[in-house]
Amino acid sequence: KNMNITFAKPSYPPTGAYIVLAWEETSANRAVEALNRKTRGTLKRAMASENFTGKNGTTLTLLAPTGLRAQRIILIGAGKIKDFDVREAQSAGGRILSKLNSLGIKQAAVNVEFVSQTALNAADCGAHIAFGASLASYRFGLYKVKKALTNQVVVRKLAIMGSEPSKMRSRYKPLSAVANGVFFTRDLVSEPANVLFPAELATRAQALSDDGVKVEVLGPSKMKQLGMGALLGVAQGSVQEPRLVVMRWDGAEKDAEQRPLAFVGKGVTFDTGGISIKPSAGMGDMKWDMGGAGVVIGLMRALAQRKAKVNAVGVVGLVENMPSGNAQRPGDIVTSMSGQTIEVLNTDAEGRLVLADAIWYTQKRFKPRLTVDLATLTGAIIVSLGHERAGLFSNNDALTNELVEAGNWVDEKVWPMPMDDEYDKDMDSDIADVQNIGSGRGAGSVTAAKFIERFVDTTPWAHLDIAGVTWSKKSKKLVPRGGTGFGVRLLNRLVANHYETK
Repeated sequence: KNMNITFAKPSYPPTGAYIVLAWEETSANRAVEALNRKTRGTLKRAMASENFTGKNGTTLTLLAPTGLRAQRIILIGAGKIKDFDVREAQSAGGRILSKLNSLGIKQAAVNVEFVSQTALNAADCGAHIAFGASLASYRFGLYKVKKALTNQVVVRKLAIMGSEPSKMRSRYKPLSAVANGVFFTRDLVSEPANVLFPAELATRAQALSDDGVKVEVLGPSKMKQLGMGALLGVAQGSVQEPRLVVMRWDGAEKDAEQRPLAFVGKGVTFDTGGISIKPSAGMGDMKWDMGGAGVVIGLMRALAQRKAKVNAVGVVGLVENMPSGNAQRPGDIVTSMSGQTIEVLNTDAEGRLVLADAIWYTQKRFKPRLTVDLATLTGAIIVSLGHERAGLFSNNDALTNELVEAGNWVDEKVWPMPMDDEYDKDMDSDIADVQNIGSGRGAGSVTAAKFIERFVDTTPWAHLDIAGVTWSKKSKKLVPRGGTGFGVRLLNRLVANHYETK
């Protein structure tokens, strides 16, 4: 059941809630003034008695007085006018959604007619409020059969009202494409591993062909032919066959001779650790060890649905890591597609093995302008950065800065981590070209990144370790509990800011 968002000319809604933004500068509150006249001064009295000043993050709810058909009036504190930007509009949308939800209101109208004094025009403001409300409205309820979700969204209809509805609608269109990408990722990450195994995840990715994305799926025999010994080694312990999915969106202007941007994702649909088996407590979380692949698939949907003027390729390596009579053993040596041999000292350091072959394949085939890989790679990154930021490892300062800037802008923050050569020596094996874990316990996410770097050519590359941010145990403004979709908006922003043909 999705919430229906519409755009319309201002009017008082026949039922539900009527919502306006209130700023700290009283002179700017023309919407509040108009509403106060309509309520014969009730509104101002309520504001005074509740000491409501429009401070950012505050809300004021009152029963609508007779004469107004809506049941409730809600004021959303929007802070200072000069600070109100796209991000504030989105978070106001998220707050509106959660407020309506807590009050159990099924339909509501938000009037953005009087926001023109802000840095934002009304059309953008309305579109971004709708986007924020949409992102916050996500719930994964597929398996609640007997009982309804405890935190389900009750809002069914949200009207955004302003003097130029068609302009708001057209500004919202690309944003709703991004929301669709985020939701697709959240859905994939939330699915259990008995439903979403490599072949099924590949099938879900094929749905992108509806959006104009060219999708190819490679099976084990093709990967064997290509020499992907690292990826296949991880998969050999499972009855579920591995897949490599290649997604291409060619949206750049025809005359732009443009090599694609490449996005590569780790897709371990379940990670037991293999023979180096994990402890059982918390192992159920490992259904989302395909988070990186989920982000790449969701990003490709977002780019395609908003018709991004860019050539992009998404490649995801999909495996299940199981302990069985056929599983890879610690100490095994495999040959990667690059020809480098790898000593697998720990079978739970498997994501990097999948990425080694997926990245090499991507570079060889597509010669991308840059490569960004995403992976729920290490517990060590959670020790370093907690659940607030993703770790960013890169061989290129310009790309690092672009990712940091994009992350700050969409509130999917990343933190640059060191990539010194000293860490690299730690990955040298005595009897193979490289080993898959470092010698000590320290800097686990850095040594993992240095391992991946051995399979990267000289083009700009960044690795995002998203182990701490892929799943959230608590709700944030635009991100309900559960699968976050962290990375889709970040990379969409990176593309929009720097890589689309004008």
